[in-house]
Amino acid sequence: MNDDKPLINNDNSSGKNDKTTWNNSPLAILPIILGIALNFACSQLAGRLALPIYLDTIGTVVSAALGGYLPGIVTGLATNIINFASDGISIYYSALNAMIAVAAATFVREERTKRLRDILFFILVLSFIGGFMGAIITWLLSGPGTDDFTVNGMAWFETHLHTGRFTSFLYLTFLLDVIDKTITTAVAILIMYAVPVGLKKKLWFSGWKQTPVTRAERQMQKNIFRRGRSLNTSIAIVLVISSLSMALVVTGVSTSLFREYSREQHTQLAEGVANVTAGMLDPEMIDEYIEKGEDAPGYKEIEQQMYRLRDSSPDIEYLYVYKIEEDGCHVVFDLDTDNVEGGRPGDIVPFDESFKSKLPALLAGEEIDPIETDDTFGWLLTVYHPVRNQAGETVCYTAADIEISDIRDYERDFLLKMPLLFFGFFILILVIGIWLAKYHVILPVNSMALYAGEFAFNDDDESQAKKNLQNILDLKIRTGDEIQNLYESFCKMTTDTVTHMEDIREQNRVISRMHNGLIMVMADMVEGRDSDTGNHIRKTAAYTRILLEKLREMGYYTDQITDNYIDDVEQSAPLHDVGKIAVTDVILNKPGRLTDEEFDIMKTHASEGKRLIEQAISTVEGDDGDGADAAGAEQSYLGEARNMAAYHHEKWNGKGYPEGLAGEEIPLSARVMAIADVFDALTSKRVYKDAMPFEKAVSIIQGDAGTHFDPTCVEAFSASLDEFKKVLDYYTDLENKGKGGDGDPDEKERPKTDVF
Repeated sequence: MNDDKPLINNDNSSGKNDKTTWNNSPLAILPIILGIALNFACSQLAGRLALPIYLDTIGTVVSAALGGYLPGIVTGLATNIINFASDGISIYYSALNAMIAVAAATFVREERTKRLRDILFFILVLSFIGGFMGAIITWLLSGPGTDDFTVNGMAWFETHLHTGRFTSFLYLTFLLDVIDKTITTAVAILIMYAVPVGLKKKLWFSGWKQTPVTRAERQMQKNIFRRGRSLNTSIAIVLVISSLSMALVVTGVSTSLFREYSREQHTQLAEGVANVTAGMLDPEMIDEYIEKGEDAPGYKEIEQQMYRLRDSSPDIEYLYVYKIEEDGCHVVFDLDTDNVEGGRPGDIVPFDESFKSKLPALLAGEEIDPIETDDTFGWLLTVYHPVRNQAGETVCYTAADIEISDIRDYERDFLLKMPLLFFGFFILILVIGIWLAKYHVILPVNSMALYAGEFAFNDDDESQAKKNLQNILDLKIRTGDEIQNLYESFCKMTTDTVTHMEDIREQNRVISRMHNGLIMVMADMVEGRDSDTGNHIRKTAAYTRILLEKLREMGYYTDQITDNYIDDVEQSAPLHDVGKIAVTDVILNKPGRLTDEEFDIMKTHASEGKRLIEQAISTVEGDDGDGADAAGAEQSYLGEARNMAAYHHEKWNGKGYPEGLAGEEIPLSARVMAIADVFDALTSKRVYKDAMPFEKAVSIIQGDAGTHFDPTCVEAFSASLDEFKKVLDYYTDLENKGKGGDGDPDEKERPKTDVF
């Protein structure tokens, strides 16, 4: 339950939570006080005006609307408890008041006070709870009222709609409650809109044990952690099961104890009556009583005393005196009742089936245990008391039958009232349990989990990691229990992690600079053997980045061309000619055209470059022994360095070397490097040729699309001519000024690429 904020906003705000406005204000108790006062005042007003409605839930609805679930439920229950002193039956309606409070708090929390259809639906919900369900409880507890309005109203429904008494009572009560709840809703809405927004926030009963999270953040928590059953649901299930189990046990034990106590009390009453009756008799006159009846001396006086004794308690149903013989029960005294005429002295009453097991003891004149029967004479408890003469012989038995059917009525009434009494407090306990779990466990844990997830997701972003750490520290969870201990440990762990991550990032930056520097040094050493290649490795690296970024911009190979991929290709591009280290200087620096044999030797630099870099990959694999690092290298710069070194002389039509790969069999980085390498070769001066004009070089590249080069890569090349021109001009100026001693060209002209 989201007892977080009052959602009726008179200022038409967006409803987004502002963390600075949250607090646990002591004013949150005011909705309860106001609600109880309104309930009493309005119900008293309705009584004084002799209205057929009660208006006793206005305060409950207002309290729930202003304060939330808990204040509303407490208001409803407190009203019923206080009314219990003057109206004992009101306590059994506490469950309905609790349900009305839950409905009102939900209605307000969902911001449903501005649309008429929602308000009408809310009135019907309250009327169903108070009118329909309340009518059923009233019927079961006390029956319909006997006032003129109720009697006449039920008579109207019976006459015009031909309904039974119960249905008529339901209709009448429901319609009256619709009027009651319409007035209640109207008053509550007026009060809600009259209270300033700032005061509403202070009146709303919340239990934050941390810096409150926004509604958007809570929704994110629900979306992220919605895996199976939530903790809220689990706690609710536990509370429901435990409360219902306790209620069943308490009800069962209470009913059993009540039944046992009632039977004991009735037994004592029956034994007392039978014993007193025995004291009225003269044991020596029993046979004369049987023979002469009312003509026997003292018979009528004894009979009158027995009538007075029987009438002294409404529970005494039958009182009689029998002499037990083999042929049956011989009547000595048998009092008449309103429904049953007693036997005459000397009559023989056959033995009842329920007494057959006791017959030997009765014939022997012994005492017997009370007998409980439930037959045509009702549910009776019978006690037999032996009457003995001076010789100690049992001459007859006095018997008292106690009506105990009222025990069933009491039990039925108890089993009805107990759930009604329990359910209202059960709702209170359930809401308190969920409320405590929410603010003490669920929200703190979910808040930590939310920021931990963001922290883990953005651990490569230094600024975002620091921001997420600050979010975690800003939670300031203060539950005062194990959750707070967990939070404090979590804060320390994340702080240490961020610090450690910063150290690792700095070390990685240093290693990366060293790594890139070593690559450039090694590439320069290889290229330095070629007197004319100049800045070939730097220009080709720049060209590869330009081409890859343009391909991604145009929507090609987007799954493959990531930022990391571009960085890996650019950083490893200088190694594309590393295999030339195995080619002799004579061939490498020959000023004229190479012979076929020399060209075959020159072509081996591709295979040799692949071998050298694969050897490096194997060395990396050997550092760990499980291949994990090698797999990483395959996806990083070493893998792309191998691809470019091995296949940058392959052709799209399959007529390249060293393996004759065609189309997309050629790795993307090698297809890109093929354009960069040829373009730089065309536009650069060599010992055997002059630099070709930019436009002509572009024309050659474009003309070889689909034969030498990947058409898609040529398309990206054609769309990137300005960037290629900037790189070419930069290095041309650099080389010219270098020869003239003027140093580097203007920094403003430097192309934006990581190789510079």
